[in-house]
Amino acid sequence: MTSVTSRHSDRRISPVFVGILAVTAVTGWATWTGFAQQPGVAVFLFVTAAWIVSLCLHEYAHARTALHSGDISVGAKGYLTLNPLKYTHALLSIVLPVLFLIMGGIGLPGGAVFIEDHRIRGRWRHSVISAAGPLTNVLFAAVCTAPFWLGTMDDVPTGFRYALAFLALLQVSAAILNFLPVPGLDGYGVIEPWLPYGVKRQVEPFAPFGLLFVFALLWVPSVNGAFFDAVDAVLRALGVGDSASYCGQSLYRVWEAAPDFCSVSR
Repeated sequence: MTSVTSRHSDRRISPVFVGILAVTAVTGWATWTGFAQQPGVAVFLFVTAAWIVSLCLHEYAHARTALHSGDISVGAKGYLTLNPLKYTHALLSIVLPVLFLIMGGIGLPGGAVFIEDHRIRGRWRHSVISAAGPLTNVLFAAVCTAPFWLGTMDDVPTGFRYALAFLALLQVSAAILNFLPVPGLDGYGVIEPWLPYGVKRQVEPFAPFGLLFVFALLWVPSVNGAFFDAVDAVLRALGVGDSASYCGQSLYRVWEAAPDFCSVSR
């Protein structure tokens, strides 16, 4: 009986995550209705809270897939509660992604659930566990852009439309970055089980620096331009125009004045 009770508690949704969901819902309502005196404040809080929700779901997807692949230790570690404070590196999983969102408006991938690889049998399972996280970002992007590609955007208030467009940009950028085959990112985790042992041993020391390497590359103007061209191309394919995502980011940056054409009518 004790073990069953413990197992249920290991998988019970954390009050911390419920609180983040509540903030997302309230600020989403404020963005939709134009309740806030400053629309940018509502957009800032809504996008930040929704971004943290997506980070939690990203890590949960890794953990849940690992659980069904044989790593039963993820429950005891608290990964199935959706509590961001339970991650191995809360700094990498939550703090840095939110910080870079505020600084540069980019969906920096987090990552910090520790999977016990020796419990998992089969290369395909290892690949699926790594892919589960960024696929969550893909699904999140599809949900955010649904009003755009379903042609129902006329019924969505302007401020909420801009917020969804910017949130979609974050999800698409996070998915693209995460799927890069760079050590330390999920894309490398997908292909790693299929690489020769010698190659994996040579690459292993560079894994902690993979994310930093990618982020440094994004400071190169030509690389940054090519990356965001790819993000914008995906968004356009989903029906999101460049102006919508730009205005969403402009409203999000409440410390800067948004262009006049990004104004939100009540």
